[in-house]
Amino acid sequence: MSRKPILPGSTIGILGGGQLGRMLAIAGRNMGYRFVTLDPTEDAPCGQVADEQIVAAYHDASAARLLAKKSDVITYEFENVDATVADMLMVESYVPQGSKLLYTTQHRIREKRAIEAAGVKVAPYREISTVQQLEEAVELFGTPCVLKTATGGYDGKGQWVIRSEAEIPEAFDTLNRSGAELVLEKFVRFNKELSVIAARSPSGEVRVFPPAENIHIDNILHLSIVPARISREIMEQAERMASRIVSSMKAVGLLAIELFLTEDGELFVNELAPRPHNSGHYTMEACTVSQFEQHIRAICNLPLAEPKLLSPVVMVNILGEHVEPLLQWFAADGEAELRQLGIAARIHLYGKKEAKHKRKMGHINLLTDDVEKALAWVDQSPIWK
Repeated sequence: MSRKPILPGSTIGILGGGQLGRMLAIAGRNMGYRFVTLDPTEDAPCGQVADEQIVAAYHDASAARLLAKKSDVITYEFENVDATVADMLMVESYVPQGSKLLYTTQHRIREKRAIEAAGVKVAPYREISTVQQLEEAVELFGTPCVLKTATGGYDGKGQWVIRSEAEIPEAFDTLNRSGAELVLEKFVRFNKELSVIAARSPSGEVRVFPPAENIHIDNILHLSIVPARISREIMEQAERMASRIVSSMKAVGLLAIELFLTEDGELFVNELAPRPHNSGHYTMEACTVSQFEQHIRAICNLPLAEPKLLSPVVMVNILGEHVEPLLQWFAADGEAELRQLGIAARIHLYGKKEAKHKRKMGHINLLTDDVEKALAWVDQSPIWK
């Protein structure tokens, strides 16, 4: 039986105090909710806009209990939540996303099986426990192929692209430290990388955002293009796949589905993220509802909004090395050039104190009637040189 809606005026606890939590809290404040966040870093991005921040380690059970005591509902902004804390919160508070979704998406092999159970294709893979198994799987798939740790890893970490059989021993030894479970994936020669953000409420209502076309640099998302430069048929297929997965897994809240599109028009799911996603930031200005408001609606069992695209958009990430050029451009009214091109820039900075190299510090949404024009501007802009 579905729970009653958790109405505005209630307090939402967020496990994690990074930029995703920050943007959740900003969206939720507009709806009338209050927020408490738990994060080990003082004055974390989410803590700057929440009503309260509990400064403690994520595995600190007493701190998690305090978060539960202060909250009517708890959500998380990252997947690698300590399993013990997640189980405790499930018993002692209300976490509508549940521990099963975390259990599945924290482990690449379990995740692949869940995707296949939904009737959706993933790239061919093999579980790897020994060097001999790796040698046999590499012979089967050919090179290049990708060896990954089953747990952990993001932005390209925890993986090794095997380009020759000579690399097999080193790749195995490097990733198998401390007995880590491994999985080998056949290399998918994709034409485009796509992602779809889907939302599901405890009552079973599902809504899907328009697919984004994603471009990565050094395994970090550089920009997202919406509408994706794909056919209507592929777009609708991607949306159906996302809807099927979020329904099959009985997910609550947001589920981001990353996909590969091959030259011959096949779609394979690469991985899932049970939370707001970097490639969904375009929704903040370009859609009738943002991914962050939709997530709050979902975990609070409110009616989900119908996400419609209001404007073509290019979302561009601001990494640590881009902050100073961005600020100089902003101060010098660089937006004047964009206005002449008919492009509106919406800048979001996350309040992180230290602009480390390759660290995500913010993003810009470029609202435009012509994504190619926006992409050309990004390519020549001094900000991303």
